[in-house]
Amino acid sequence: MIELKHPLLSVNKQAAILRLNRSSLYYKPRLVDDSVIANHIHEIYIKSSCRYGYRKITAAVKLIGIIVNSKKVRRIMKKMKIQGLYPRKRINTSISNKNQKFPYLLKGLVINKPNQVWTTDITYISLPIGFIYLVAIIDLHSRYIISYEISISLEAAFCCNSLTVALKTRAKPEIFNSDQGVQYTSFDFICILQAHGIKISMDGKGRCFDNIHVERLWRTIKQEDVYYQRYQTVSEAKEGLAEFISWYNYERLHQSLGYKTPYQVYAATKSSAAAAMTITMAEVE
Repeated sequence: MIELKHPLLSVNKQAAILRLNRSSLYYKPRLVDDSVIANHIHEIYIKSSCRYGYRKITAAVKLIGIIVNSKKVRRIMKKMKIQGLYPRKRINTSISNKNQKFPYLLKGLVINKPNQVWTTDITYISLPIGFIYLVAIIDLHSRYIISYEISISLEAAFCCNSLTVALKTRAKPEIFNSDQGVQYTSFDFICILQAHGIKISMDGKGRCFDNIHVERLWRTIKQEDVYYQRYQTVSEAKEGLAEFISWYNYERLHQSLGYKTPYQVYAATKSSAAAAMTITMAEVE
C-alpha cells in the first residue's frame, strides 16, 4: 500500500493521504519465544483440569495477546507430552459366540436385595504402551464391586478368574447378567455359572441400556481416576485402580443410594435379610 521509493509522493504524504501513523509503517511484530508460549500453555492446561485440547488452548493464548496458530500450539503440546481429554475410539469387546446365548431375564424384574443379580462388563484403558482391559462384577442392587481383574489381552481366562474370585466370597447371585461377548459365551465361563446353579441372563444385541449400571461405573472410573492419574505403566494402573475401587466401594457416596456407600447398602441389606429369616424360622419353630 505504501511505496517507500515512490517517485512523486514522499512517505509522509502517502501516510497523510491514507490517514496512517507514519511510525506504524516501520513496526515489526515481536516474535514470542516458544518457551514463553509453552509456559502459558501449561498454565491454561492446568487451569482447565487437563480438559482443553490444542484448539481451545490456542484461543486462550490469543486472548492473552499472543499471536499464535493452532499448528504451533499442537507442536508445543506434543513436545510437552500433554493432550486434552476426549473420548477415544471405542474398542469392540463384545464379539459373540453364537453357540452360547441365553435370554434376557431382567426385563420388568424388581431388584431389591443384594446377590439377586450380579452383572459384568469389560472396558479398555489406554496407556502409552497400549491398552489394558478391566473386567468387573458388581451387585446390581447396591453397585458394590464384588471382584475385578486387569489383563493385557481379551482372552476369556481373566473373566473366569474374576468370576471365580467373586464366588469365593461365599455368596452367589440368583441371576448373572452379561452381554453376548465371546468371553461370557465361552465354554469355561458358562460352565462355572451352571455348576453353581446360577441363572444366566444376556443383554439383547444392540441394547446398550440393558447393562447401563456397569457403563456408569466405567464412566466414574475413567472420569474420576484414569483421566486424572494418566497411568504410564501396567503396574502403576493396577496399583492406582485397586486404590480407587476400594475407595469406590467403601467411601464414595452415591446419590442414587441415598448418599450411602455401595458396601453400606450391600452389607446392611444382607444383615436385614438374615435377621428377617431368623425371625421367620423362630416363628415356624
